[in-house]
Order: sequence, then structure tokens, then C-alpha cells
Amino acid sequence: MPPEAQEKLEELQDLQETAQKVAQQKGQAETALNDAQTALDALEDVDEDAGMYREVGEILVETDYESASDDLEEKVDSLEVRVEQLNKQEERVQQQFESLQEELQQLLQGGAGGGPAGGMGGPGGPGAGGA
Repeated sequence: MPPEAQEKLEELQDLQETAQKVAQQKGQAETALNDAQTALDALEDVDEDAGMYREVGEILVETDYESASDDLEEKVDSLEVRVEQLNKQEERVQQQFESLQEELQQLLQGGAGGGPAGGMGGPGGPGAGGA
């Protein structure tokens, strides 16, 4: 395999790891967003005079309805922005992956008559096929 192709293959592997990390972060952010949204929705059914507590580390601290609502709304807004950022990052990584995969296939087809390209395209295919 030509040195250029080896470098591209290593870059592809790095991008694949990055894509997995971004997907994991996105999943965690989406879960946190869903939890915060569920809590905010549940808060709408609570009497504003009801006693409330919020978790701070290992303890519960008394809070009021307005503070709880404001905090949850802020958390939801922040998590929505985070999920959006991760979506964009995921798209960029996917585009880079596909572009790099094309470059690698061209290198292998041009330099080796297309024989190894089938072998390289196989593992890369499922990684790029998620979009």
C-alpha cells in the first residue's frame, strides 16, 4: 500500500473514532434534554405554592417554583444549543469521512489497479452509510 494511502487510512480510522465520540456525546445530550424537558413539563402540573427541592450534589435544597422553572428552562435552552452543535459536528465529520474515503479509493485504484480498493471499501462502507 502506498504511504499516502496508509496515511489516509489512518485518518479515516481517526475520523471514525471521532464520529463515535460525537455520537455518544449527542446521545447523552439528547437524553439530558429529554429529562429536563420532561421535568419542565411536569412542573406545569405542580401548584406554585408547593414545597420543592432541587438536587445539589449529594443533598436536596429547598427552592421555589419560579427558580425551579427558570433553572429548567435555562437548562433546556442550553441543551438544545448543545444538541444542535453536536448535530453540525456530526455532519462535518461525516462529510470529511466520505471525502477522505473517496480520496483513499482513488489512490488505491490509481496505484494498484483497483484490486485492494474493494477490500478497503468494505470496512469503510458501513461507517459511512449512517447518513
